[in-house]
Amino acid sequence: MSKRHSAKYKIDRAMGENLWGRSKSPVNKRSYGPGQHGQRRKSKVSDFGLQLKAKQKLKGYYGNITEKQFAKTYAEAARRKGNTSENLIGLLEARLDAVVYRAKFVPTVWAARQFVSHGHVLVNGKKVDIASYRVKADDVVSVKEKSRNMALVLEAQQSSERDVPDYLELADRSFSVRFVRAPELADVPYPVKMEPNLVVEYYAS
Repeated sequence: MSKRHSAKYKIDRAMGENLWGRSKSPVNKRSYGPGQHGQRRKSKVSDFGLQLKAKQKLKGYYGNITEKQFAKTYAEAARRKGNTSENLIGLLEARLDAVVYRAKFVPTVWAARQFVSHGHVLVNGKKVDIASYRVKADDVVSVKEKSRNMALVLEAQQSSERDVPDYLELADRSFSVRFVRAPELADVPYPVKMEPNLVVEYYAS
């Protein structure tokens, strides 16, 4: 098993939840945490512990983005008008790798980051290879013509594990998608409960 895969599944087990709703998740068989102490009875978690877990879960869901990137995204959400927790979700979903994953161009968020960085993705017809690139409303994200027959692309499009949300508009035989708008929490098809309000409390404390 590659480092990337083991890290991905370690997050699932550490959280005790199947973050991406995948059939291969080890949580489907073992819901306790990783390591020799994983089955110990859990003690009551403090408010800070709940806030930290909410942050780690949300950060982990998007491919375990770095703490620096996540904190920067939160700071941007806090600067914007409106509800900070809703702004945070909108900004995370506007990441190019998140859009690529949501559009079902690839099967996992981890694959989405690599797919973008290897130059397989276009934004408004121009190659963008930065996973954290922020997509704007009405931007069109597409898979390069030469990359459309890649095995992981075909696998993702045939998968029934998840659907494309309505804030993305598919076109061009599902190889192109228009980012209609930044979604709110209720619009995002998370397989598990996300609590961005606790993330806001974490950074505010």
